Amino acid sequence: AMLCYVTPKEHLGLPNRDDVKTGVITYKIAAHAADLAKGHPGAQEWDDALSDARFEFRWEDQFNLALDPDTAREFHDETLPAEPAKTAHFCSMCGPKFCSMKISQSINERFGGAAAEGASPDEIAEGMLQKSKEFAAAGNRVYLPLAD
Repeated sequence: AMLCYVTPKEHLGLPNRDDVKTGVITYKIAAHAADLAKGHPGAQEWDDALSDARFEFRWEDQFNLALDPDTAREFHDETLPAEPAKTAHFCSMCGPKFCSMKISQSINERFGGAAAEGASPDEIAEGMLQKSKEFAAAGNRVYLPLAD
């Protein structure tokens, strides 16, 4: 199979430098998606490394792992330009109080790790079975009607 590089101005006008850059990045995204779909060695590892960097707020690693590191830095610095923002444990979208990654880390610190130790595989399976029964008893519906 072959991917074709296209600029946003394709057949509308001559592309400028930014159009070419956008086309190349779009091509890279499509190629990476195809590599993932084909199970290409290294593609999933790259995604996992980027996800880990994002979850652990390793901003420099996120920038360096991006398909376009310069643009990743520019996007970040548009809203959080100060140098301390590159070590912050939140992003500009959610802020410090509503960051899903920070909330997940807090939950893991409170209830995961040592707090979760002690449950045997059988106890975990029994707990999952109990929750499955509760879900079935509620009609196997994810969204329940609001109570009056």
